[in-house]
Amino acid sequence: MLKVLKTAGRWGSIFLLIALLIALVRQLIAFIGFMTTVIKILIVLAFVAVFLFVGYLFLKAMMEKQRKKEPESD
Repeated sequence: MLKVLKTAGRWGSIFLLIALLIALVRQLIAFIGFMTTVIKILIVLAFVAVFLFVGYLFLKAMMEKQRKKEPESD
């Protein structure tokens, strides 16, 4: 009877380690998926920020150009 319990304990611990490894891999895959989503969102936000900054510079240049065209009245 003792031999059976020892064998069951060994196999049980091996199965437990395999189950923990599977759970770890699943969590790691989920974390990598989350991180790639965050990186994608950051890339999109950076693109929008650059686009808005270019628009701001364009409008600023247009305003400066209009100011130079207007005759200065002193």
